[in-house]
Amino acid sequence: MRNITEKPERWVVLKINGPETYFRVFGGWRGGYTSGDSWRMNSGIVGIEEDEDYYYFVGHSGSCYQCHKNGYGLKDDMYYFSSYVQKVLENLIEKSPVPIEILNEDTDFINLSN
Repeated sequence: MRNITEKPERWVVLKINGPETYFRVFGGWRGGYTSGDSWRMNSGIVGIEEDEDYYYFVGHSGSCYQCHKNGYGLKDDMYYFSSYVQKVLENLIEKSPVPIEILNEDTDFINLSN
């Protein structure tokens, strides 16, 4: 049984090109009347499973992000995050000391580490 800790509405996988290449999930949620939009990024992908509808990304910290396959946040070079979450992601990439790229939605996520 999976210990799901996060269920982002929209998500992308980031490829971090530092001394070693690794991958992280960046997820975003739209807020409501009483709460603002929010985002989270996992600690680095160490395991991936899938079923018919979802990918399950396990992080170094033990977190598990349940990401709907139709919820990818970048399709055809168009963002599907809220403007706030999109700006956070753009700033994160721009200010990073190492290159970061957003993987395409048609990436074979199950075989990222191969």
